[in-house]
Amino acid sequence: MGVTCVCQVPVAEGKSVQQTVDILHKKLEQLGAVKQGSFCVDCETYHATGNVSGQPSKLLYVMHNSETPLSCLGLFEGGPCLIADANFDVLMVKLKSHFQNAKGHKVECRGARYRYCDFLIKVGTVTMSSSARGISVEVEYCPCVVPGDCWNLMKEFMQSFLGSSVPELPSVFAAKPEGLFAPADSVDTMTQYLELFNKLRKLQIPGSNVR
Repeated sequence: MGVTCVCQVPVAEGKSVQQTVDILHKKLEQLGAVKQGSFCVDCETYHATGNVSGQPSKLLYVMHNSETPLSCLGLFEGGPCLIADANFDVLMVKLKSHFQNAKGHKVECRGARYRYCDFLIKVGTVTMSSSARGISVEVEYCPCVVPGDCWNLMKEFMQSFLGSSVPELPSVFAAKPEGLFAPADSVDTMTQYLELFNKLRKLQIPGSNVR
């Protein structure tokens, strides 16, 4: 995989979530992007039990991405993270005495994949309990794994269909010891989705009912 940026796109004024998604699809198609199926990213939240008295419960996020169907990601709040096979969900059920599933906190992002030259674009609707919380856009520049070598190009491409909603450099890249010149990987992408999900959990926006 290449360098990936995940960002939130605001709902257009006077439009619903779905209408804004349709507008983004139309802009991509006008650029010449070709639709290539769909995608899904989801996140389950677990509370660690048996903590030392007086200490807050640590959270574990278990995430799946349709791009990597044979694996999933376990991210502890504040680190570390692990990549496991798809049976990790079964293991979490067996560990219920140590990790309690936070019911009603599952977040999903589903939408369409588009290909434009060396770019892979995914426009998704983020939902929680069947209620839309926002819109995500993921842009991957496939030929490169070093953010510092391609960020300006990615930013210019995103401006062509996001306009003023283009994000700044994802903090996950700046936080690495080597900064912009550390290779990107799938953990970076999922970390960005987790940051977006946690932000949108707290929001309720107009036009949010999923149909």
